[in-house]
Amino acid sequence: MNMPTVVVATGNPGKVQEMNAHLAGLGWNLVLKPQEIDVEETGTTFLENARLKATTVAMATGQWAIADDSGLAVDALGGAPGLYSARYGRDDRARIQRLLGELGDTSHRQAQFVCAIALARPDGTIALDTEGICPGEITMAPQGSGGFGYDPIFYVPALGKTFAEMAPAEKEQCSHRGIAFAQLLPALRDLDL
Repeated sequence: MNMPTVVVATGNPGKVQEMNAHLAGLGWNLVLKPQEIDVEETGTTFLENARLKATTVAMATGQWAIADDSGLAVDALGGAPGLYSARYGRDDRARIQRLLGELGDTSHRQAQFVCAIALARPDGTIALDTEGICPGEITMAPQGSGGFGYDPIFYVPALGKTFAEMAPAEKEQCSHRGIAFAQLLPALRDLDL
């Protein structure tokens, strides 16, 4: 049986590994997008950006392409950092400090992690897409040493811990990305690549 190749619309090898973990049962060969393909994320939602990345990379490579776009939306900040989650500071620590500083000591700390995923056919048309949402709260200070990004300040009340305090398998089950892939998998299994 031939393993279909699917291009992951990212320049981040870590993201390919993460997607491989979620899609392991499909028998796909996931590869990193060619470096020279640059996608300008001009969408106004996570789903628009995921679709844009998948479509652009599929058309440029002539192969199936999968993309995700994700971020943190904090209610008290009007949904910020949102689409700008990765650009909210020069590194994880700066981003966390900025977010905690902007929230101050407000008790209104509801937030959600959002992950949109889109799969494009080789002609650039979108075959499937979805959005996974993990509701939570922003802690007053970082807790835990695992994960990356905003994980140390994203608290999941149902589990009583931050993403950074969870074992990877536990985080995978309840995370926005885990939820999005769980929603997509049944349809992905039915696709004939």
